[in-house]
Amino acid sequence: MKYNRCGKSGLLLPQISLGLWHNFGSVDVFENGESIVKEAFDKGITHFDLANNYGPVPGSAEMNFGKILKNNFQGNLRDQMVISTKAGYTMWDGPYGDWGSRKYLLSSLDQSLKRMDLEYVDIFYSHRPDPETPIEETMMALDYAVRSGKALYVGISNYSAEQTKVAVEVLKKLGTPCLIHQAKYSMFQRWVEDGLLDVLEDKGVGCIAFSPLAQGLLTDKYLKGIPENSRAHNPNGHLKLDEVSEERIQKVIQLNEIAKERGQSLAQMALAWLMKDNRISSVLIGASSVGQLNNNLDSLNALEFTKSEIGSIAAILG
Repeated sequence: MKYNRCGKSGLLLPQISLGLWHNFGSVDVFENGESIVKEAFDKGITHFDLANNYGPVPGSAEMNFGKILKNNFQGNLRDQMVISTKAGYTMWDGPYGDWGSRKYLLSSLDQSLKRMDLEYVDIFYSHRPDPETPIEETMMALDYAVRSGKALYVGISNYSAEQTKVAVEVLKKLGTPCLIHQAKYSMFQRWVEDGLLDVLEDKGVGCIAFSPLAQGLLTDKYLKGIPENSRAHNPNGHLKLDEVSEERIQKVIQLNEIAKERGQSLAQMALAWLMKDNRISSVLIGASSVGQLNNNLDSLNALEFTKSEIGSIAAILG
């Protein structure tokens, strides 16, 4: 595993990190999730990413991760891990369990630490911008999380390029630099290329890409249509049936041919395609099994692209 510097900070992140958005909730098999985390750590993945509402049910991924830590990562092993969590989406009913107020963010962080039985997280994120709360208030909450010792670093997620500029400047004035931006980025979701990556590079902020396989669409699952066990059919998933259009399926088929010529699976090529940009500090993958985890990690074996391959991929993506 190679470790990349996160922006202009002192923190190194593995090229591939593990996200617990899916497959680690109360509806999932605990032992399977535990095996995935243990294998990931053994293979050099040191960064594990959560959020307060990951599950389902909300909060259960953090609770399960806390159990995994207690069972397997006692003592100094904690110091070999980068653990992140977030707040910003709906977590509990009422006026204080959503968005970006100081009240919600800091209450949520306290709850997350209790669920995971941790004294601190390495990275605490504002999970999304709040149009009704001054960005200064949200950033002051992140600053306080660091000053109180409950987080070592802070980041933002799902902020536009312009919102990111403001957030980074506010945090800089407060004395707590913005470490990282977690952005949805894949071959099929490329909005970060329209300004955000340039802002992050200019400001010295790292970028970690989530949903790099477009919720499973950039895998071999959809080459022959929509399988019954796919995320598109999962009521707890985030890939909707209408996103799996015939046009996209045709692109998947063409991309898969290039991947085969490279000696890779489509998923491996899609991950490698993101990692070719040195502005990407880490790529955040999910995994439903140890086998799937290791298949994705094999993307590290072929990270170089020829000019011809890059051109062919660009032509397919349009």
